[in-house]
Amino acid sequence: MKRSDLSRKEATHERIVAAAARAIRRRGYDGAGVAEIMKDAGLTHGGFYAHFESREAMLAEAADRAGAEAVAASERVAAAAPPSKALQCLLQAYLSKAHVGEAERCCPVVALGSELPRQSAEVRRAATRRIKEMIDGVARHSSDWGQPQAHEHALVTVSTMVGALLLARAVDEPGLSNALRKAALGHLKAEK
Repeated sequence: MKRSDLSRKEATHERIVAAAARAIRRRGYDGAGVAEIMKDAGLTHGGFYAHFESREAMLAEAADRAGAEAVAASERVAAAAPPSKALQCLLQAYLSKAHVGEAERCCPVVALGSELPRQSAEVRRAATRRIKEMIDGVARHSSDWGQPQAHEHALVTVSTMVGALLLARAVDEPGLSNALRKAALGHLKAEK
């Protein structure tokens, strides 16, 4: 195969994975159909198996991509802030009103967490790897980084972030959604 063909195939593969990452956050793993994903990527359903051995393989790559995008977004926010304010800026961005409404770009743990126990080992492994990266990122930006309790604090911080965002997205009352986000931010700020 020529390099230009390989590059075209790689670019097409990336389009499919990006479309799948959006689809799983929008509709969940079970709601992310191959035909819809291929259409969203601008391709026909028939080309799917030229890129993936199975739907599960595609879902694993989509879970990995969605997690990588979330981790990268958090790192960009933290990197743009002064080091002493990196974690607070990350928390504010994560628990922002805008993030609540971004179904296709929101945190995949929030969008898909309750579905993960029913997914294949391959999908769960990809999600677990990215969740661990999220925890490590929070720990690195914490004021107690390097201390024995930093990892445990990061576990609690990530659990609070994810839980608050999940609840803020779940409720149908904007006031309650805002209160959940603000309470979590206030609690996490007081913990630091």
